[in-house]
Amino acid sequence: MSGSGRWSDLLPRVISALVLVLVGLGAVVQGGIVFQALISLACGVMVWELARMLSPERPGVALQLALLTGVAFFVAMNLTPVFTAPLLLAPVLVGFGQIGKKRVLFSVFAVFIVLAGFSMVVVRERLGFDWMIWLLAIVVISDVAGYFAGKSIGGAKLWPRVSPNKTWSGTVAGWIGAGLVGFFFGSDIGVGAVLVIPSILLAMAAQAGDIAESAVKRRAGVKDSSNLIPGHGGLLDRFDGMLGASVLVLIFGQFIGLAAGVS
Repeated sequence: MSGSGRWSDLLPRVISALVLVLVGLGAVVQGGIVFQALISLACGVMVWELARMLSPERPGVALQLALLTGVAFFVAMNLTPVFTAPLLLAPVLVGFGQIGKKRVLFSVFAVFIVLAGFSMVVVRERLGFDWMIWLLAIVVISDVAGYFAGKSIGGAKLWPRVSPNKTWSGTVAGWIGAGLVGFFFGSDIGVGAVLVIPSILLAMAAQAGDIAESAVKRRAGVKDSSNLIPGHGGLLDRFDGMLGASVLVLIFGQFIGLAAGVS
C-alpha cells in the first residue's frame, strides 16, 4: 500500500476527532445535567446503531430503542438510586423482545453500553473533572498511539479473524501511551507512578471494547456501525474503546471504593 493510501483517512479522522473532543470536553467541563444529557444522547445513538446492525430489517424498532434508551438513561440519572437499574435495563429488555435472531447479542452489548454511560456519569459527578480527564486521556492517547504505530510500523496482526487492522505494534504502543498518561497524571496529583498499571489496564480494556465491537460488526456483516462520523464510521466505532475502559472503571470502583467519600 502506498504511503498516501495508508494515510488517506487521516484528514477526515482528525477533523471529526477535533469536533468530538470540543463537544465532549465542553460537556465534561459543564458536568451536571449537560454531561448527563450528552451521555444519554450518546447511549441512545449507540443503541440505535447496534439495533440497525443486528436487525436491519426493522429500522423503526432501532429508532424506538434509541429514544427509549436516551430518555430512560437521563431519567435514571435524576431519580433516586433504587430506580437506576430498572430504568437502565428497560431498553435492553424491550430490545430483547423486539430484535430477531440476534437478540442475545443485542442484549449483552446494550447492557455494555448503558453500564459504560453510567460509569462515565459516576466518574464525572463523584470523582470530579480531573479523573474524568484521566479516563478520557487514556482512551484517546492509547487510540492515537495505536493508530500511528500500527500505520507506521505494521507487523503481526493482533487478531486478524476479528479485527484485521489491529497490529501488535499498535496494541503495545497504546499500552505505552496509557502508561505515560498514568505516570504524568500520578505525578501531578502527588501519587507518583501508582497510576501507571491501572492506566495500562484501562487501555487493555479499551482495546477489548474495540475488539468486541469489531466482533459484533463481523457477526452483522458490516464494515462500520453507521456513517455518522466522517473518517470514523459510527459513534460505536469511535467510542468502543471508551465503553471498555468505562466498564472496567465501574468494576474497579466496586472492589477498591473508587467513589469512596461520596455522600
